[in-house]
Amino acid sequence: MEFKKIGKKDPYAALRYKEFNTFLFLRFAMVFAWSMQFIVIEWQVYSITKDALSLGIIGLMEVIPAVSLALFAGHIVDQNEKKGLLVKCIFGFSVISFGLFLLTWPIVVEGFSKQIILYLIYFLVFLGGLVRAFLGPTIFSLLSLIVPKKIYPNAATWSSSVWQIAAVVGPAVAGFSITLIGVHWSLCLVFSCSLMALLALSQISKKPILNPKIGEPVMQSLSEGIKFVFNNKTVLGAITLDMVAVLFGGAVALLPIFAQDILKVGPEGFGFLRAAPAVGAFLTMLITAYVPLSKNAGMKLLTAIFGFGVCIIVFGLSTLFWVSLVALFFSGVFDGISVVIRQTILQIKTPDNMRGRVSSVNSMFVGSSNELGAFESGLTARLMGTVTAVVFGGSMTLLVVLTTGIISPTFRRLDLTKDIEEHEKED
Repeated sequence: MEFKKIGKKDPYAALRYKEFNTFLFLRFAMVFAWSMQFIVIEWQVYSITKDALSLGIIGLMEVIPAVSLALFAGHIVDQNEKKGLLVKCIFGFSVISFGLFLLTWPIVVEGFSKQIILYLIYFLVFLGGLVRAFLGPTIFSLLSLIVPKKIYPNAATWSSSVWQIAAVVGPAVAGFSITLIGVHWSLCLVFSCSLMALLALSQISKKPILNPKIGEPVMQSLSEGIKFVFNNKTVLGAITLDMVAVLFGGAVALLPIFAQDILKVGPEGFGFLRAAPAVGAFLTMLITAYVPLSKNAGMKLLTAIFGFGVCIIVFGLSTLFWVSLVALFFSGVFDGISVVIRQTILQIKTPDNMRGRVSSVNSMFVGSSNELGAFESGLTARLMGTVTAVVFGGSMTLLVVLTTGIISPTFRRLDLTKDIEEHEKED
């Protein structure tokens, strides 16, 4: 399809590319599988230990290798063909998910102590962190090779929305599937999703390597990536703001405790609690496809994260199931807006030859903050109590937003309209 046939205001511009639709499907499948697996394992581990800190350790086991290898992974991504790397990442995840499936099969683990099963789960989660270090930068880089620059904002909106929906639908389905088919077969569903993603990837052709510095020394390559991020105040501001907000707003990691011990709604209620943000994120996708967020993007991002923090506080203080549902619904709405704006900033502001490294830095800051947030929530829940920990996290999120808005008027006035117009002229 010729680029000129796609209008500037077309909310479905990116969807008119067959490979992009395939990309969205495999991204949904992988994020859905990964997030569902994380929640099923959380439920299983808490059922074994009844210890809030054990939930935090799951996140820590994944984030340590993800952060440690992030920069190196970005270098590898920028130096190699993206589809081939993605095949290896998805295959690695499939092996890990199958391993977790076996660990929850009574026939296989008969005779194993609960402690041994727990350690093996942690080990496989750790291996998942290794895979994740490469998966994020690879997917981010592949997106820019599938669609023309003029529709990067539209593509980023759809991609971010699909990611957001999958990230909350996966846990929601996990809650229901634990009730309907149990932990073991829930993990079988995860494994099946990874295989579907691998099959979908076969429909995307190999892409050229746009990095002119093939063979560049690793340290020099990593240094350039870090310098770019820290010298670009817009990129750094968006990454840092979201990282701190998600880090302190990671209350959803404690949902098993709320469902089992505070709200006392069991796995069915747990599923509804997980589904609430998904509904909010879905509405966000529909709205942002028709109403671009590029104008006054900085203020919109600050407002969205502030709203997210308020929702977390309300959720933490609530003892009523329906109030908790509403709070989580709006947390999904605000978080979805935040993700769409941040991904648009990264796609527009990042040069083609540095996408892997910039995405890796982003994963160190933001991509891993969910797991660090889970650890922070688990730790503070043990020290302060579950409710106090959630309120503390939401309050810190509000403090970060207010501080950023006051000390950074430039970020507050950020507008991406001109950047988007320049990309349209390039095409």
